[in-house]
Amino acid sequence: MLGSTVVTQPAQAASVVMVPLSPTVTAAQQVAWFWLADGAANLKNATPYTVQTAVGGERLSTDIVPDGPPASIPPLEGPASPEGEMPTTSGKVFFIGSDLQPHWCTGTAVRSKYRNVVATAGHCLLDTEAPAGPLTKWVFVPGYSEGTAPFGLYVGKQGVAHYDFDDIQDYDRDLAFVNVYRGVVPSSPDVLTNTGMLAENVGGQGVAFNQPLAPTVDVFGYPAGPEPDGSRPYTGETLERSTGSASAMKVTGLPTDRPIGVDSPFTGEGSLGSSWLTQYANDSRTGYLNGITISVSDTDGDNRYDTGVSPYFDGELYTVYQKASNVWTGIIA
Repeated sequence: MLGSTVVTQPAQAASVVMVPLSPTVTAAQQVAWFWLADGAANLKNATPYTVQTAVGGERLSTDIVPDGPPASIPPLEGPASPEGEMPTTSGKVFFIGSDLQPHWCTGTAVRSKYRNVVATAGHCLLDTEAPAGPLTKWVFVPGYSEGTAPFGLYVGKQGVAHYDFDDIQDYDRDLAFVNVYRGVVPSSPDVLTNTGMLAENVGGQGVAFNQPLAPTVDVFGYPAGPEPDGSRPYTGETLERSTGSASAMKVTGLPTDRPIGVDSPFTGEGSLGSSWLTQYANDSRTGYLNGITISVSDTDGDNRYDTGVSPYFDGELYTVYQKASNVWTGIIA
């Protein structure tokens, strides 16, 4: 276990751990002001998270065998949104790392009972560098672009992860869902105003588990950082999209038994937590979350990343989603 702050559920949900983040309204308000004060200086000054950003990898021609029947939850289309084909559900998750500095990964709003769930990589929730519990001051900013928070800021109340990632850092379970409070914006130097439930504002992607590997996957994230050759094709300031096919993978440098890969040129820094959406429709900007970037790889050795890496979304990870999808959070302003 990663310290006493992580709470294990009873035997019937033994594969799931609940991770307290900002469990009280007062704590959540303090976290919101940490990021929003001084013109959102800490949001603007945060740097991409650099933990486990790249691995050695080989794409395989073998199939992935599901561990149970297929399951899927349809997406929730949001209200009318700005022009374009990029989803408003994508954004950045911000937190404090073990170096006590502000960092960010990519996150995605997904459909849930209370419209309050964000999906990201498990190691963008749990601190794997200094195992003592969760990464702190955790928030989500959907639609983030060049320092702006167009739909408000959403403070994480609690995270939900798989016990095997928490206990033994099994990267086949490197997926987290975070329940967030309703969004806030600063309406004056000392007043927060409620902006409503996350998925009511931006929509929520569907989720799918125990599915065949998809011939077409759209990846959405905020890549930043260098390629192996030193070039920097992305800034991390705006949402990027890539499209490719999924396959089974073999990786080195990461404890995982059956990762999957997708053709994607994203660099690892910043794109950790990027959503892999199948059946993505440009008109509704929705699809089914069926993968999440936990690292990237240069599989052909040309010093350019070409593959994103994700755990396979099986029945065990479906259990994690089910737990998160039924948790109420509330209002902090």
